[in-house]
Amino acid sequence: MDAARRIKNKVSTAFKMRGLMLRPEASKYLVEVMESVSSSDLEDVMEKVLDAVEKQPLSSNMIELSVAESAVQDCSQSCDETIDNVFNIIGAFDVPRYIYSVERKKFIPLSMTSHPAPSLCGWAKDKAELFRERYTILQQRIHRHELFTPPAIGTAVDEGQNKFQLKTIEALLGSTAKMGEVIVLGMITQLKEGKFYLEDLSGTVQLDMSKAISFKCLSRLLQEKNIQYSHWHQFHNGLYTESCFVLAEGWYEDSVFHVNGFGFPPTEPSSATRAYYGSMNFFGGPSSTSVKASAKLKQLEEENEDAMFVILSDVWLDNVEVLEKLNLMFSGRLGNHNSKLPTLGQSLVSLCFFFQVTRRCLPPVLFLLATSPALLMETHR
Repeated sequence: MDAARRIKNKVSTAFKMRGLMLRPEASKYLVEVMESVSSSDLEDVMEKVLDAVEKQPLSSNMIELSVAESAVQDCSQSCDETIDNVFNIIGAFDVPRYIYSVERKKFIPLSMTSHPAPSLCGWAKDKAELFRERYTILQQRIHRHELFTPPAIGTAVDEGQNKFQLKTIEALLGSTAKMGEVIVLGMITQLKEGKFYLEDLSGTVQLDMSKAISFKCLSRLLQEKNIQYSHWHQFHNGLYTESCFVLAEGWYEDSVFHVNGFGFPPTEPSSATRAYYGSMNFFGGPSSTSVKASAKLKQLEEENEDAMFVILSDVWLDNVEVLEKLNLMFSGRLGNHNSKLPTLGQSLVSLCFFFQVTRRCLPPVLFLLATSPALLMETHR
């Protein structure tokens, strides 16, 4: 009895930490499910159930029994992954769309937000929303970078290690005094002819780029602070255009942001992203978690070291040179290995004489495929 009460308290606390409340019947159901889980795996299983709950279109923060049952079922299916559904071909229009939530500090499905469904012909506000989403994604990534991560409370910063803080344009505009050594993330715009501005979600500020330089990466510029900027008055790698997001470093005075250096937001390796967002599946498919973390997919890769994927596009069958290259490919290594051969695009140049060209071109191609029956059976179009 004490164990059940302890599990109930943990379940209730976990949901409250995410701003969710459980109906009595939902709480009772989850407690019964968690009783069969070992104490060492309880927290991990609870996190997976919470993630599955938040992926569902919730109308309120009150979790019903049906929602809890569906979440547990989704977790069970992900655990029962089979070899057959490890590899999937996902269409471009089937990739799920996520929106970064600043309040929750996580990506949530578009269906759980008030955003309208994507449309091929959008409105003017959709373009503005595109740039707002891009800014938000870049901002949350930069805040995780080691240069912008504040030190933990009670710990001392290592000697020679600098920490910096991003400023918003609203903070610049609200200052009446000169602000030096400022770093701002924003989008370059030209609101007036010949005058460039930096824009973020809080406002815009005019730029003075007469002394601007470009640096390959932010850390390099910060390490070279003792070098005069006159040595860096040149543009290095990078193409800076209107509507691109940059990290601008400089000082603010008299309603003008005087830029010393431009740089693109630092990149982030996938390992760092996965460490923060876990095994969340951003690409879609039947699996609720990223297949990169799948042990069975790793097993398939190890068992098929010689497997390959060959993607062909615009295979013009009425071109003699193309047929010769196909023959070379089919008769080479491709016909002797575990291969997949998807083809994309049209296969004829002369569409005006479709039937005549098809009658003339298909027999050679069929003959080539017939020489590799295994490849023919595994080819998809």
